[in-house]
Amino acid sequence: MKTVIFDMDGTLFQTGTILEPSLEEAFAVLRERGEWQGTAPIEAYRKIMGVPLPAVWEALLPDKPEETKREMDAYFLERLIANISEGKGELYPNAREVFAELAAEGYRIFIASNGLVRYLAAIVEHYGLDEWVTETFSIEQTVTLDKGELVHMIKEKYGVTEGAVVGDRLSDIRAAKANGLFAVGCRFDFAQEQELKEADAVIDGLPELKALLEQVPAKG
Repeated sequence: MKTVIFDMDGTLFQTGTILEPSLEEAFAVLRERGEWQGTAPIEAYRKIMGVPLPAVWEALLPDKPEETKREMDAYFLERLIANISEGKGELYPNAREVFAELAAEGYRIFIASNGLVRYLAAIVEHYGLDEWVTETFSIEQTVTLDKGELVHMIKEKYGVTEGAVVGDRLSDIRAAKANGLFAVGCRFDFAQEQELKEADAVIDGLPELKALLEQVPAKG
């Protein structure tokens, strides 16, 4: 049975729809305490979109104490989940329809993301993705915080021998190749052309995926 492993942020979920308000809410806490001036560093976050949350705070608050970074990490996660639950986010166009098509063709669907368990669960639940997704895997489940290890976990648990990893960043592409899978790059919001050059194929929208996968030769 063929398998498709999807990244979440910037691939299935339009993270930017809740990113700015959630980050602004987090930095408002720092402003109120006199520990930050000006608006939240949205552009700086966009450049590192897709990295695990702890790494976000190392980048955005390099000079702050570890306690402050942990506090902001926890608060930001709560605001992300609240905004998802309130329907302020969006999937990329046709994501649910593409899932339905792939499932109807016999593909197993997984999610492998650098997002945290509760964050991913909020998206899956709000949009009813578990109708098609066999299981969602979070970077929290790994030791190394490496996407390649996460994809390997899926291969081992479900006996995956062929399939594709679909994602917008280099970590997704390299995770696919490290595990002998087809790497599909997504030229979406946070994608970088230099990174996409390493993919086996690139799509500009999720509806292109099914036809592309049909052209991938099966392993002999």
